[in-house]
Amino acid sequence: MGMDPCLMGDERPPVYLELMPHQEEAIQFLDNGKILWGGVGAGKSATALAYYREKEWFRDLYVITTAKKRDSLDWETEAAKFGIGKEPDGTVMGLLHVDSWNNIGRYVDVDRAFFIFDEQRLVGNGAWVKSFLKIAKRNRWILLSATPGDHWLDYAPVFIANGWYKNLTDFKRQHVIYAPYVNFPKVQRYVGEQRLEQLRDDVLVEMPYKNHTERIVNYLDVGFDEELMQAAIARWHPYEDRPIKDVAELFRVMRRIVNSDPSRLEAVRFLMKFHPKLIIFYNFDYELEILRGLGDEIALAEWNGHRKQPIPDTDSWVYLVQYMAGAESWNCTDTDAMVLYSLTYSYKNFVQCQGRIDRLNTGFQNLYYYVLSSGANIDRMVRKALDNKKSFNEREQYDFWRI
Repeated sequence: MGMDPCLMGDERPPVYLELMPHQEEAIQFLDNGKILWGGVGAGKSATALAYYREKEWFRDLYVITTAKKRDSLDWETEAAKFGIGKEPDGTVMGLLHVDSWNNIGRYVDVDRAFFIFDEQRLVGNGAWVKSFLKIAKRNRWILLSATPGDHWLDYAPVFIANGWYKNLTDFKRQHVIYAPYVNFPKVQRYVGEQRLEQLRDDVLVEMPYKNHTERIVNYLDVGFDEELMQAAIARWHPYEDRPIKDVAELFRVMRRIVNSDPSRLEAVRFLMKFHPKLIIFYNFDYELEILRGLGDEIALAEWNGHRKQPIPDTDSWVYLVQYMAGAESWNCTDTDAMVLYSLTYSYKNFVQCQGRIDRLNTGFQNLYYYVLSSGANIDRMVRKALDNKKSFNEREQYDFWRI
């Protein structure tokens, strides 16, 4: 259970990483139960470890992170710079434990330790939230997040863990009004928002910093097959030659029509002339099959649910990354360019994927992002949501498309 501070005195072991001013400032405001909020690449991991060294160093340290970060040993590498290790003879503070959110339930009986919850996964009232709340009662903790919450319900688990509400039911009773006469729970509005804003301001520790990079985002217009789209809107599945079953399938078909249009691949080929090293984010396997055709022209590797390959060690390459698999928890400072081949519904993924090349240690000043988007209604709706810093929700469109 860590070290006894009474026996150790107050001597802090040396640190082997120099922090930047914005990180030093954030440490002064961090405390138990806070959310460290900083952009992707702002150095949240180092700041959290520095806070642990400053305030919680005599406790064992548990880091709950993504499976990819756990497997890549990112946290162990960063912690070593602070003298924090996983073995008793390899640490000058508490013992380090790193695991994924999928295994958070294993740690509900840990007592009097310090937890860093990396890349927040606390939504609703599921198993992860229940385990988090049990851990929070018996330990000290902070959360790290680049996008802490789009809606007030996103903050509910943290507010509950801080003791401000008894449970999710209590939070909803005080603040959530649901829309009547709908087939699924839909928040109509929130009440008591002034209190919620006060609690949010109390829990968030923002870590703003002036980045040395400049993001240059270019939206490139691409085409789509209008004949196929009209067929889909008329509720006919053009790929399987049958009626479309429901609204959910209609959205899938519309996305496939726009995402598989040949103009997108031609746009990528055009960009390859100016950027010899390109990271390409995509959504679906049918897009992957199209993009794999570039392998005949340039060195190509993938990071997705099928393959986890390293970036090619060549002067020119294309790296295909599926949003869900690689929007977070890995970095690349070898290129200044990224293509978003298709639009993601998730604003969080939209932001986080851009941060893969926007790092504190990148050697580039200008970073180029190319977002491919068509004039089809589905792309325009998704882009509007992302422009408003929101995730796109199909359910909110069901009434219109059900006609």
